[in-house]
Parts: sequence; structure tokens; C-alpha cells
Amino acid sequence: MNAFSAKSLNLRVRKEIMKILLQFPEGLKKLAFEEAGRLEKEGHEVFVSSAECFGACDLALEEAKAVGAKKIIHWGHSDFGVKSRIPVEYREYPIQIDAEKISAMVLPKLSKFKKIGLLTTVQHVGQLDELRQELERAGKTVLVGKGVRTRYPGQVLGCDFGAAKSIEAKVDCFVYFGGGLFHALADVGKPLLRADPFSGKVGWMDEELAKARSRRKGAMNALAVAKKVGILVSTKIGQKNTRGALVIKKELEEVGKICLLLVANKLEFNGLANFGSFDCFVNTACPRISDDTELAGKPVINLQDARVVARMLVKK
Repeated sequence: MNAFSAKSLNLRVRKEIMKILLQFPEGLKKLAFEEAGRLEKEGHEVFVSSAECFGACDLALEEAKAVGAKKIIHWGHSDFGVKSRIPVEYREYPIQIDAEKISAMVLPKLSKFKKIGLLTTVQHVGQLDELRQELERAGKTVLVGKGVRTRYPGQVLGCDFGAAKSIEAKVDCFVYFGGGLFHALADVGKPLLRADPFSGKVGWMDEELAKARSRRKGAMNALAVAKKVGILVSTKIGQKNTRGALVIKKELEEVGKICLLLVANKLEFNGLANFGSFDCFVNTACPRISDDTELAGKPVINLQDARVVARMLVKK
């Protein structure tokens, strides 16, 4: 290699060195020291977002802009399709589980069902085929659907149960495998069995889903009689729906409601209480915010349901 070539190579290497912002969900923040240290050894200048992260819809763009980061490395989620001027590298962080163990957990509960739909999170999508094969060996017919915003077949998000909806008419029930309740609270129109490979718990979600339906119905009734309505608008890049907020404000005002548009990056219900007496909130951001009725102290209704209520009130 001549001197000119060596100089050119060094210039290319220097160009690859950059400011990087690392972003982790709560369960993976423990990786921050290791990952930052690895990148710093390569010569990069590394910043870590300390804010809460609620998903791939919640990219730390403001932090990245503020520190001049040229790239965000976002851990724990798959690409959500968000368009960003700052490049985003997704690190999905798969977690291996024992598919044979999951099969043994769920099969005793599936004796009355022949056609099974499988659902899971991005951490476990790589093992969908293993579990499918285990269930098929036991005589089950297994189907896997695909959501709208999800990257992989069988993957569900808090805001996208399309993997279930796309095959709902073809299955007798669904099996969700993964940790926690959040992603298992999918109102999919068929019985839903949750299997947690970490706690070893397995059970039908009937009671939890019935509570969610009751909460939803109660929120719709509350909006119907409400006088003052707070309309929640998020500035998060994957949750912002300003147009939807303006539309529902107009529709509710036309049926006599007093509405206030409330904008924030992270919605804090304690702060909202200081505005005065809202009778309920309409949520135009992440649909799972409606789960937080207890924190809000008032009913929280999602945009789609709010528009149904507004149309019903017009007809009266």
C-alpha cells in the first residue's frame, strides 16, 4: 500500500467515527455501560438517553439532536417504520426460550381446540417455528398471521394485534408466549391463552380481557355525558396525531363539549390534574395509554372510540 492509499484509508476510518446516542427500554438499560464502552473504544463519542422508552414509536430524537448525534442505536424493538432524519440502527435483542417447555405448558389447556394461532413479541419471534412444530406434532393445526406495523409474522405490539386479527376467522383460539401481561392484553375475538416462559404461569386471559372491555365501555359512556374533555396529543414521532386531535375536537365541540388540546412528550396525569376539572380524556397517542385510567383518575378513551361516541351524539 503506498502512502497515498494509506492516507485515503485513514480518512475513511476517521469519517466513520461519530457521535452516537444509545437508547434502551427499561429492562435493557443494564447494557448501557458495556455498549457505550465498546463504542468508545472504537473512537466514537457516546451519549445514552436516560429517559423512559416505550417502544420503537418513541425514538430519542430530541436528545440526539441536542447532542449532535449522527446515529441512534435503539435497543429491544424492531423497526416501526418511523421516518427519521437521524439514522436509526435497531438492535432487537432476542431471548431464547425452550419451545418444548412452552408446548408442554399449553397443550393440556388446548384439548378442545384444533386450530391454533401463535403470537409473541420480537424477542421470541425466532422461535415461532420451533413452537409451531411442537404443537403440530401433537396434532394441532397452527397458523401465524402478520400485523400492519410489525416487522415479523406472529409479532404483536401494544398497538398492533394485526397478527391475530389477520387469522382470527381461521383459528379456534390463540396462544401468546412471552413475559408479562402487556402484550397479552389483545382483544382478538377468540380465546387467548398466555404462557409465560419466565414465571412458568399459563392461563386464559378471559378475566383480564373482560375488565379491559368493561373499562372501554365505561370510558365511552363517560365521554357521552362529559362537559369538559382533555384531548391528549403526544409529540413522540411514532405517536403524534395532531390531525386526529383537531378532528375529534371539532366533532366533540359540535355536540356541546368544551375541549382542550393537551400536548406533551410524556403524558403526566398528575400535571394534567392542575388544569382543573376534566370529566375525561381522549387519547390520540399510544392506544395503551387508555390502560392508565387509574393513574389519570378519570376515564381515558381512545380516538377511534371517541369518534364513535361523537357520531352517536349527533344522531340523538
